[in-house]
Amino acid sequence: MPQLEASAAIDFYSETYKDAYSRINAIVIEGEQEANENYIRLADLLPDHNDQLLSLAKMEHRHKKGFEACGRNLKVTPDLKFAREFFSKLHENFQSAAAQNNVVTCLLIQSLIIECFAIAAYNIYIPVADDFARKITEGVVKEEYSHLNFGEEWLKAHFETAKAELETANRQNLPLVWQMLNQVEKDAHVLGMEKESLVEDFMIQYGEALENIGFSTREIMRMSALGLSAA
Repeated sequence: MPQLEASAAIDFYSETYKDAYSRINAIVIEGEQEANENYIRLADLLPDHNDQLLSLAKMEHRHKKGFEACGRNLKVTPDLKFAREFFSKLHENFQSAAAQNNVVTCLLIQSLIIECFAIAAYNIYIPVADDFARKITEGVVKEEYSHLNFGEEWLKAHFETAKAELETANRQNLPLVWQMLNQVEKDAHVLGMEKESLVEDFMIQYGEALENIGFSTREIMRMSALGLSAA
């Protein structure tokens, strides 16, 4: 496996690695913070699922603490200002949808796009991570699937009424993923993570989620193609 070979050659304590890690680590910390806040907001929008959503929010907070420990282990200060800017467009879109009670859009952004983005990034990172971060990330990625599953199950149960809004939300938000990936391509490469692998894993996770909700293969191909030209 080329990524495992790359891991053996990586100097986790070099200034080049630590500089890139300051931004990647900040992104995962901020991503978990965003998720924590988003699930708390979703608990307000979906009171029937309040307990489950608040449980997911607590899990995301725990993940954030784990990734903060990963940064401390390498003596790296995360660039949280960069990370907040990195997530700003998805953050704004989620807040706007929540203000309009557009639960479907909120779930697509958090439970599909952000969760699939996180799972893909963690899957690609694990083989090239330092030992401490690998253990943390392996534990996190197992739990992320339960977050993805909540969104899938709710959207599947409401598919007929949610379908049109899902297609619109996909069109508005999926292109942002490619912009985000392009933004961190160089830093990810320093950590041994190639953009092509991140794109491929994300597309697999996202496509499977759309299929589980009820979209046909043809519809998924059309929805997935949006923004791919920017990847």
